[in-house]
Amino acid sequence: MALTDLAAGSGRLKTDLAAGVERRRERVLALSRHLHAHPEVSFEETGAAEAITELLAWGGFDVERGTGGLPTAFTATAGTGELTVALCVEYDALPEVGHACGHNLIAGASLAAALALAPHVDELGITLKAIGTPAEEHGGGKALLLEAGAFDGVGLALMVHPVQDGVTYNPAGTSAQAVGRFRAVFSGTAAHAAAAPHLGVNAADAAVLSQVAVGLLRQQIPGDHRVALFVAEGGIATNVIPERAVVDFECRAFTLPEYEALLARVRRCFEGAALATGAELTIEATEPLYEPLVQDEELAAHWTAAMRAFGRDTSPAAGLSGGSTDMGNISQVIPSLHPWLSIPGADVPIHSHGFAALADTPEAYDVMFEAALALAWTVADATTDPQQKKRFVKAAYHRNPVQGAPAT
Repeated sequence: MALTDLAAGSGRLKTDLAAGVERRRERVLALSRHLHAHPEVSFEETGAAEAITELLAWGGFDVERGTGGLPTAFTATAGTGELTVALCVEYDALPEVGHACGHNLIAGASLAAALALAPHVDELGITLKAIGTPAEEHGGGKALLLEAGAFDGVGLALMVHPVQDGVTYNPAGTSAQAVGRFRAVFSGTAAHAAAAPHLGVNAADAAVLSQVAVGLLRQQIPGDHRVALFVAEGGIATNVIPERAVVDFECRAFTLPEYEALLARVRRCFEGAALATGAELTIEATEPLYEPLVQDEELAAHWTAAMRAFGRDTSPAAGLSGGSTDMGNISQVIPSLHPWLSIPGADVPIHSHGFAALADTPEAYDVMFEAALALAWTVADATTDPQQKKRFVKAAYHRNPVQGAPAT
């Protein structure tokens, strides 16, 4: 069904927004397919950033490239209204499995919504920004951009995220876990594995012991906590006692206190392995902390009403079993919306080759455009309600220029 048919009877503004999404459908669809066919990993999304900014410039936006000192970030702006609305655009892919998290759909939904809203910014009294946020999968692009001031003055921020089939379109009560990622390096002493093994300190043994300790710890942590790790380095030859081993690991929990407590327990697993083997240990963070996601209730209600009008499942959510996003960092300081986009027929997990294939199907693109219209309607509803608009203006994020924290 055409979006204009879905919008029938919804009023002049929403009908115009539906027509606006439809008018840009072919261009946005071509771009989303291009992103899927040419996946680029975190901080290397040069082709994606160029293609997206060209489309936004075509759509009448003033485009700044390299926002926040990140070469593949951008900010596209339309309007000069008192309230600044940000649509976040993600476009990085995963190593090996490409767009197995559907970031081509995230980009397409935000872009279609932005292009449809642009002609109405004066009517809505807003400054509209499409902010290109690289490195969501690894690297925390939004956290870096937040610190760099890219979200200064923003009063509300929105995006969508695809998931498997059967997930409700009602985001109320849903969240995402905090995640911290680290690198543990064990340093030992090399020795000949046959002639003098007793003179070596085996760093690889320390890596193995840390894995065993974490595995046993999993029996004693809450069911919604997560620990994942892999050995990145573990030796160079069978006849050399490994003097260096590297384990990359991450910890996740739905609240920051729970996350900190889990991290402390996991660190002790590594410390115990170092003590047992005599190896030296260093642990360093490899990425910014991704904070828990907070869904703004009023924005969630507007989105849910739109999806209900489209005939989608908007039953109360049972919550999510896991996953993290650097949109969580934005949501901690700016009223935000990050709903879930359920792809029809997607019966495989995200981050798999199967899901990557499903993110490039007609069914996926159909719901992508529905999501774009729902985003646009959410912005329209939030900014035409005087009380809500006042709240979002008041909530606009301003950093403390000395500490990089929200001003008080």
